Amino acid sequence: MKAQPSVDLLIDAKAQLGEGPCWSVARQGLWWTDIFANEIHLTDAATRRDQVWKLPGRIGAVVERRGGGLAVAWEHGFAGFDPATGAFERWCDPEAHLGNRFNDGKVDSAGRFWAGTVVEVENNPKGSLYRFDAGRRATAMVGGVGCSNGLAWSADDRTFFYIDTLASCIVAYEFDAERGELGARRVVAETPFAEHGYCDGMTIDVEGMLWVAHWGLGQVTRWDPKTGTRIGLIRIPAANTTSCCFGGAKLDELYITTAAHGADEQQRKAQPHAGGVFVVRPGVAGLPAHAFAG
Repeated sequence: MKAQPSVDLLIDAKAQLGEGPCWSVARQGLWWTDIFANEIHLTDAATRRDQVWKLPGRIGAVVERRGGGLAVAWEHGFAGFDPATGAFERWCDPEAHLGNRFNDGKVDSAGRFWAGTVVEVENNPKGSLYRFDAGRRATAMVGGVGCSNGLAWSADDRTFFYIDTLASCIVAYEFDAERGELGARRVVAETPFAEHGYCDGMTIDVEGMLWVAHWGLGQVTRWDPKTGTRIGLIRIPAANTTSCCFGGAKLDELYITTAAHGADEQQRKAQPHAGGVFVVRPGVAGLPAHAFAG
């Protein structure tokens, strides 16, 4: 990726906190959330028609289920949602006693839903990253988390990549795909705030490179996890860039969510499409999203 590719506005949603993009192959559309508006969106990539569902709380992540419907990570843990009927089923809230909010989440190749928490109350104990199995049991996998965000798995299923935004680094764990267990941890790259802003959502491409959204800098960057080197950058016309995922018929389009929240009056004038969902063709394809097995 040598030059800045064209960045197109998919939908001028003006989301307060757009997040959790997840491409649906079946629907050829993008699932995403507006956390502060308690909304799930489905935006058709061809027509740009946007369907919206209002839920009873803040939704950090939305994923499809193998048997139909959706699974969500929301402020009170894990739940199921049927867009066809509007039925919402609360499953479990492993941090109800802490008051932490669930945030970003994704599904691994075996159909397990991984999502972590954000510490919202000052002096609260740290949050965790959880593995939520098809039997609807949540297991804490990583502790001491301040703001759980980006997740991605390598194509060979041997490595899990993770971002705790407040830790200012991208890390990798050895991954046992059969058991869903994490092994040795290493730091892929240090990302101090002064240089990189807050690293937020993340995805991976077919070449094994990581794509990271940077809150506060209006950009998505590409990283080589073997060397810890930043090898690409795409500027987005919204400072608070939150997450990204690959989609489109060939999975060669990068969809990017942003937030209007946090922008001052001057920024709102300079960034009229903040809170929109953008799309770019970066010259490489991504990996398909998996569905939750439960």
